Amino acid sequence: MAKKTIMLGNEAIARGAFEAGVKLSSAYPGTPSTEISEYLAKYDEVYTEWAPNEKVAAEVAIGASVSGVRSLACMKHVGLNVASDPLYTFSYTGVGGGSVFVVADDPGLASSQNEQDTRMIARASHVPVLEPSDSQEAKDFVKYGYELSEAYDTPVILRTTTKLAHSQSAVELCDRVEVADKEYARNVQKYVMMPASAIGRHLVVEDREKRMAEDAADFPVNKMEINDKKIGFITCGIAYQYVKEVCPNASVLKFGLVNPISKKLVEDFVSQVETVYVFEELEPVIEEQVRAWGFAVKGKELFTRQGEYSANMLRRVLFGADEAVFEKQEAPARPPILCPGCPHRSVFSVLNKLKIHASGDIGCYTLGAVAPLGVIDTTICMGASISALHGMEKARGKEFIKNWVAVIGDSTFLHTGINSLINMVYNKATGTVMILDNRTTGMTGHQEHAATGKTLKGEETYAINLADLCRAVGVPNVIEISSFDVKGLEKVITESVNGDTLTVIIAKAPCVLLKGQKFPNVCAVNPDACKKCGACMKIGCPAMTRGEDGKVKIDATMCNGCGLCKNYCKFNAIETLER
Repeated sequence: MAKKTIMLGNEAIARGAFEAGVKLSSAYPGTPSTEISEYLAKYDEVYTEWAPNEKVAAEVAIGASVSGVRSLACMKHVGLNVASDPLYTFSYTGVGGGSVFVVADDPGLASSQNEQDTRMIARASHVPVLEPSDSQEAKDFVKYGYELSEAYDTPVILRTTTKLAHSQSAVELCDRVEVADKEYARNVQKYVMMPASAIGRHLVVEDREKRMAEDAADFPVNKMEINDKKIGFITCGIAYQYVKEVCPNASVLKFGLVNPISKKLVEDFVSQVETVYVFEELEPVIEEQVRAWGFAVKGKELFTRQGEYSANMLRRVLFGADEAVFEKQEAPARPPILCPGCPHRSVFSVLNKLKIHASGDIGCYTLGAVAPLGVIDTTICMGASISALHGMEKARGKEFIKNWVAVIGDSTFLHTGINSLINMVYNKATGTVMILDNRTTGMTGHQEHAATGKTLKGEETYAINLADLCRAVGVPNVIEISSFDVKGLEKVITESVNGDTLTVIIAKAPCVLLKGQKFPNVCAVNPDACKKCGACMKIGCPAMTRGEDGKVKIDATMCNGCGLCKNYCKFNAIETLER
């Protein structure tokens, strides 16, 4: 009897890759896709790795596919932007062994700098997309993706979303199928995308997509449920679950293959149903295609392009249901904040004191944009902090950036920051770059990277020395300093922003949440010495509050004893004690 268990969507995707006989997986962590690789790393049969960025991960997976084995690349939606260069060409070349790209979209911006719909990139690159609606389908669709990939000679995208990635449902487990490696044969016209070859491959891509669209009417991942013919829904992914919850008796055309979609299925469905709604999160990808074929449907004029969908949204549109009846009670607002003892807080407190603006990047340190620290002025994409600072200097001159620095994390620096730094060296920049080295990829849950000394599977490996790397690309002034050396930071930042030499300041201190971190000390306030000035409160540590008498208190259960608050107390009212 087959074993059943409860799995997160991400865990089910990993299981599907394992069962499909995948031999290699490469990824860069990014919420909500991160856990896929962490779960997959538990299977010894699969080689798994963290790559420095999504472009590299895609190229590693492509190389494995060309050599004849089944491969996987995982990333979030903005990661696909980084990986789109090889993806567009991979669409032309086709595969050797089957290749699946798992891309996790983030409707509602739970942990992203923008909302975007992966199906739009897939449509532009002519890559088919599968979209599951629960954990069982997440596992099954991965396996089916490899079948499609090899049958139609194409990479396949498995699109997931935050809600699916992080929700649980029952999954039936199967055994791993060991797939024989495809025999490699040199084929310049297929794999060498110079213009002469690419012209011919473009025709292959168009023919492949046409055949798949025609065949899709018989694909098992597409399902038509004819019930009440007065109302019907064309839907996909997690949105299908909301339809079934709100309108269990409605007719439904559920697309598992969401690019390309089957015209035959749409035609058959619309002909049987009186009123048809297209219910899909984010962009009207399916809706636009259905309308282009001349079918009358209702869609985005009723449903938003923004955020996550819900059963309540559907109820309100269809039935005008009172929000008070169906809406959950809103939890008290709890804005994100840097953890007690976070080394980023120390660096930002110094920048705030010096009235320095920071060109920011993607990571926990983005929280330095909000009060009371308020030093991050821009956040664009991975690696952009350095490039943006360079652009400011070249556009406005040295005087403009005398109160600016670029701030970037160690993992993000290795992701795409190094390219931007090389550009600064090459084009004679004089700005200040601060690498906040907390020894991990923090915001996505503490993954290893090329400078931590460990692989995804926990094996010891060479750790990139960030200071040596910066010197090797030509940075004339590289300074390493503790993130908690407040006076030292004040000195080196002031000298650097007022100097005429490109400087990289590497502020070093491990993330307080890293496994194995020990905190032998705790800070405490002497109430007799506290003058209620509030200077220590300006750092925004959540372990610190004011009592009814206006004096500061420190919660010993939250305090990590970093001692940052002591640096801002002129009256020596804060002391460090053994825990």
